[in-house]
Amino acid sequence: MEEELKCPVCGSLFREPIILPCSHNVCLPCARTIAVQTPDGEPHLPQPLLHSRGSGLPAGAAAAPPLDHDAAAGPACSGGGGSAAGGLGGGAGGGGDHADKLSLYSETDSGYGSYTPSLKSPNGVRVLPMVPAPPGSSAAAARGAACSSLSSSSSSSITCPQCHRSASLDHRGLRGFQRNRLLEAIVQRYQQGRGAAQGASAASAVAICQLCDRTPPEPAATLCEQCDVLYCAACQLKCHPSRGPFAKHRLVQPPPPSAPAEANSASPGAAQGAPSGGGGCKSPGGAGAGAAGGSAARKFPTCPEHEMENYSMYCVSCRTPVCYLCLEEGRHGKHEVKPLGAMWKQHKAQLSQALNGVSDKAKEAKEFLVQLKNILQQVQENGLDYEACLVAQCDALVDALTRQKAKLLTKVTKEREHKLKMVWDQINHCTLKLRQSTGLMEYCLEVIKENDPSGFLQISDALIKRVQVSQEQWVKGALEPKVSAEFDLTLDSEPLLQAIHQLDFIQMKCRVPPGPLLQLEKCCTHNNSVTLAWRMPPFTHSPVDGYILELDDGDGGQFREVYVGKETLCTIDGLHFNSTYNARVKAFNSSGVGPYSKTVVLQTSDVAWFTFDPNSGHRDIILSNDNQTATCSSYDDRVVLGTAAFSKGVHYWELHVDRYDNHPDPAFGVARASVVKDMMLGKDDKAWAMYVDNNRSWFMHCNSHTNRTEGGVCKGATVGVLLDLNKHTLTFFINGQQQGPTAFSHVDGVFMPALSLNRNVQVTLHTGLEVPTNLGRPKLLGN
Repeated sequence: MEEELKCPVCGSLFREPIILPCSHNVCLPCARTIAVQTPDGEPHLPQPLLHSRGSGLPAGAAAAPPLDHDAAAGPACSGGGGSAAGGLGGGAGGGGDHADKLSLYSETDSGYGSYTPSLKSPNGVRVLPMVPAPPGSSAAAARGAACSSLSSSSSSSITCPQCHRSASLDHRGLRGFQRNRLLEAIVQRYQQGRGAAQGASAASAVAICQLCDRTPPEPAATLCEQCDVLYCAACQLKCHPSRGPFAKHRLVQPPPPSAPAEANSASPGAAQGAPSGGGGCKSPGGAGAGAAGGSAARKFPTCPEHEMENYSMYCVSCRTPVCYLCLEEGRHGKHEVKPLGAMWKQHKAQLSQALNGVSDKAKEAKEFLVQLKNILQQVQENGLDYEACLVAQCDALVDALTRQKAKLLTKVTKEREHKLKMVWDQINHCTLKLRQSTGLMEYCLEVIKENDPSGFLQISDALIKRVQVSQEQWVKGALEPKVSAEFDLTLDSEPLLQAIHQLDFIQMKCRVPPGPLLQLEKCCTHNNSVTLAWRMPPFTHSPVDGYILELDDGDGGQFREVYVGKETLCTIDGLHFNSTYNARVKAFNSSGVGPYSKTVVLQTSDVAWFTFDPNSGHRDIILSNDNQTATCSSYDDRVVLGTAAFSKGVHYWELHVDRYDNHPDPAFGVARASVVKDMMLGKDDKAWAMYVDNNRSWFMHCNSHTNRTEGGVCKGATVGVLLDLNKHTLTFFINGQQQGPTAFSHVDGVFMPALSLNRNVQVTLHTGLEVPTNLGRPKLLGN
């Protein structure tokens, strides 16, 4: 509990704690050290300068809000009711001693300076001791500079040392914050109980250093009256040397404790309240403060706004106790209020109920700590055994690898020597041939230079034959190397790596992996395809060799495997439109298959969005407009398919005729993926289509023309195709007029939108359309 009773600034037990708006507590003397006064547009100033500013301002200037009533009443900057000169001169009891206690953080007369803290409290909060006025300046001048520098736009604020939230101070300063009397009483009881348990030991009441980084802090050896800070010997030499600005500070011995309980409950500032005479940087102390903090004052708390009235009600809106005058005259008049006693009992009950849960958790935590300590000992013992086993096995592996390395190096050496011998043999052979050919060439050139025709003719035939034979010796491949500089030796280390991984898994006592977690934010559908993503749960120690993804048939049937591999992202194409699929995934390793993940439900698109497929079309097909517009470079009919595939449901798309010249016969319909691409759609048994000219249309399949219908196409016409795979019908529309339907019964499988056209036609595809409602009854024509 002691940590709950320590101030986050000084690290000591709370002294006169106040409650900040963020609900955290801080000592009132410590609050003065961390409060800052800031003019508009200026950085925050440390608190000691604010203590030097009071009410002794020139006429017409508004005083900044004091940090608390004690500081405002101090004589640092006020004239004590006398003349301005008398006030600035130190008053009745100040004299030159007050000049030593005055601290300015600016070397100019502006009264503001930089905030560069260099000291830390035990909890890391910046604390600045008082710094005296520049040498050579008088106390009156220093106080005058401090007081006259205030502007009417300055304000004070305090930052919580725990949550770092800032709060502005009103005209009451730090006294505007409520005093935590309950915490103060608990601290006092704790100090009394600790003193009794320690046998009233004097050491328990010794004041400690407020700037010590050691744990626990060293006992204080010195108290600075101006800084109001306790120092140990080491911190005093480091943070408060007796030279420079600190030369005029008065260092005294810490006050000796009169009794253990009294020493524990009294603050260092309270024990030295008398010597300073109530200086500007003093924490509230002395006999008056001690009396104010006694048990009698805490027993009958009074309202800070109406000091003669006790608390009697509780404001529910403001969540604070109030007196009856606050309800009649103050700002709580229209707020919801309840009796103080009733709310006290209610909040106590709530706290007790909350504590029951914390108590249960604390009990579980204690048992858990015992379990962890046992595990800690077991881990130490098992770790040593496993380390010894691992070292022995790894040493054996290293020895085996070293032996195999020597064998492999021997093979590489033999291969290198063989290649070198082959190259040197080829070099020697080629050099001999080159020398012979070069000698023959030089001899022939000398023969050619002779001017004796008869002598030349006697040997010319033989020379010609020799030259031809020499040329024939350089056959094809003679000038090519017989061996390559590359070594055709590839070290296959994959089995060895797998064995090492398996060894690790056996060493780690491999278990089946847990069920994967589906990443719903990455799972999606597009047209008739679904994409699923998953991952293993965090802190999974079991290895994973791969995953198995299963999908049902879209009608609530049984699951089937659609993917097996190591990837954690998979896309399945070719599903039914307007169908609901269930998917799940499981992981496996060498020990077996783990449990399934949760099942995710995915809905495919109601309507199909697709384009012409540039990969499946004939090479004469020309696509544009993001593969939505098609034409042809040939006068012959060529086929192009769509990117969607249908096996179930009802689907509708339209084609707009952008260009129609010389009365061609474009064909619209569906086809298998293996349809013939270099003739009109419908001439083979893999396509079902309607071909149309400018006057009439026909249905065609297997080169059979049926269902002639009046009505053709022209530029600007729209052709609609309705595929109903539930009824096995194919219906066409020209400018909204139905041209069918035509049935192709007993035909199952996968169908793709298809189109055939030549260079005289250009059409644009429109998809994602609703199915027309004006459907007729189909005429069954067989297949």
